[in-house]
Amino acid sequence: MPHTSRYAIALLAAALSVSGAEFRAGTARTKITPEVPFWLSGFAARTHAGTSVRQDLWAKALALEDGKGGRIVIVTTDLIGLPPEVSDAVAARCTTELHLKREQFWLNSSHTHSGPIVWPILPALFDLNAADTERTKAYAEKLKSQLFEIVRESLQNLSPAQIAYGSGTAGFAINRRATQLKDMKVNDPRAPIDHSVPVLRIESPDGKLRAILFGYACHNTTLTGTFYEVSGDYAGYAQAALERAHPGAQAMFVLLCGGDQNPNPRSKLELAEKHGNELASSVETVLGGSMKTLHPRIRTAFLTTSLEFAPHTRAMFEEEAKSTNTFKARRAKLMLEDYDRGHPMRSIAYPVQAIRFDNGLAIVALGGEVVVDYAHRAKREHPNLDLVVAGYSNAVMSYIPSLRVLREGGYEASESMIYYGRPGPYTENVEETVFHAIDRVLAKVGIRR
Repeated sequence: MPHTSRYAIALLAAALSVSGAEFRAGTARTKITPEVPFWLSGFAARTHAGTSVRQDLWAKALALEDGKGGRIVIVTTDLIGLPPEVSDAVAARCTTELHLKREQFWLNSSHTHSGPIVWPILPALFDLNAADTERTKAYAEKLKSQLFEIVRESLQNLSPAQIAYGSGTAGFAINRRATQLKDMKVNDPRAPIDHSVPVLRIESPDGKLRAILFGYACHNTTLTGTFYEVSGDYAGYAQAALERAHPGAQAMFVLLCGGDQNPNPRSKLELAEKHGNELASSVETVLGGSMKTLHPRIRTAFLTTSLEFAPHTRAMFEEEAKSTNTFKARRAKLMLEDYDRGHPMRSIAYPVQAIRFDNGLAIVALGGEVVVDYAHRAKREHPNLDLVVAGYSNAVMSYIPSLRVLREGGYEASESMIYYGRPGPYTENVEETVFHAIDRVLAKVGIRR
């Protein structure tokens, strides 16, 4: 390390010690509400573009540094998800221009189904005309710049901070597979849930609340396909409630392993606000209770593994292209284009990340729509660790079923692959491949089973 860098870090450490803080934190935000009319993503049943804005959408950044060379920038977005075409481009620019290592940058999406299409995610969901296609592409391009700018701004706004961790509960999530599979009931042990609400409190040395990072494992789909208004759904209402209660503080929502979880009840506007208020109330209870003070260092790790698809042939998609099911026919067209290029899709890149504070709290960030089994298994394998497992992180490319869900079949295992434009289900090694990657990133931050 150059002498000047060591000297700068030493000065920073001394300044933090004098202030009573052990970290520096910076925040930034930008509005990412699309101009309506704009096609909303998530529900294939929609027949036209979104027509109005019920609630603005936001991208928010929280930068944390420990004075010892460790740092992480967390970016949350009120969006269906980010395709790798967006997240990889932003990460690359942050590395080049801000000298931010890839493992020091975590993106998470709330998965609202009342937000805009983010090109090219879910390519078989709609058959857009040329003008709407160009608008979605333009939105994605603008989003790349917006995300980079809030990362840069959050790093420019760093000042002494203290960080604490706690966890509460909220009860509105159910395992939706209980309604999909005929022999399964809501309280069936094969229909697991995760009602935990992890909370990070970031405050200045004088006790002023600056940011709240909180999570929940539930699809952000209180508002169903009959709604055509832009909205952050329950996660948007929860953030808004917390920011009203704490003026000047930035509330940020992280979606956990909610791939097979739904809000219950749903399909009414007032229910989105009700669930949001319940979640915000849980966060308030945690903030008002005893929380664990976190200490440096911040350690981070990131890797990309590969998930394999079940074998397929060109003939399979030539037959599917004849289907009267519009979505299958669209998927077949995409797959045949891959075959024509000589690169049929056999596997997909999958990002896995770990963030650790030295006195215990660890976060595992997984790509895709991860089912709740992953969180339960990870916590079983690390029973003495404060562990948060998030899905919808860094890139959303498909559902990520566990072996149990894959063998049971259904939407999360295979049917959803049609809308994502993937060739079919993953192979039965998907869960073990993901956990091998989890073990590797946790080992890099000093955690082993």
